[in-house]
Amino acid sequence: MRILIVEDEPKTAAYVRKGLVEQGYVVDVASDGFDGLHLATGTSYDLILLDVMLPGLDGWAVLQGLRRQQPTPVLFLSARDEVEDRVKGLKLGADDYLVKPFAFSELLARVQNILRRGSTQREQALRFADVEVDPLRRRVTRAGNRIDLTAKEYALLDYFMRHAGEMCSRTLIAENVWDMNFDSDTNVVDVAVRRLRAKLDDPYAQKLIHTIRGVGYVFDARAE
Repeated sequence: MRILIVEDEPKTAAYVRKGLVEQGYVVDVASDGFDGLHLATGTSYDLILLDVMLPGLDGWAVLQGLRRQQPTPVLFLSARDEVEDRVKGLKLGADDYLVKPFAFSELLARVQNILRRGSTQREQALRFADVEVDPLRRRVTRAGNRIDLTAKEYALLDYFMRHAGEMCSRTLIAENVWDMNFDSDTNVVDVAVRRLRAKLDDPYAQKLIHTIRGVGYVFDARAE
């Protein structure tokens, strides 16, 4: 899932981004209202974390501009803790309002709650061959056996499952799972795939992750 943070305080933005990335989300950051609105309306996000006091356009204006075009869920993050501010944000169409300073655990719980409410498609279990992924609980099983994955391994499997049977290039995997431009000198994708294979494929006779030499991978039930 992809999240946009619109926050002009670098330390806050870096803190929130790091925590969300560790949870397996792909995260973009904008530091002012104009850039935030541009990204929010030009890119598909599952959730936007929006500060109120921003340079350029304030958060109220960003939300109003966004709501004229699309219903992307919005969680306000603001030091403004007056009841009127919270009511205003919700009346403008925000899905939630969290007052700074906040504990990351509370932010994460609110993020997960909004995403759980707002994306029924992603709540549905993903199934391919004998693998099942429950996005709501982030639970993975193969042939009924529980498989424990790290956040990045889960994000990689989720990407493979949603593109089963398709050729997945290293560039696309890097962009969608790591939110990075692929560097041919970086083997982060191959290392992650190798670790996922060790858990998902190696214990089973049927292999699902197949290498396409010089290109990338395909997640398929075909024979090697």
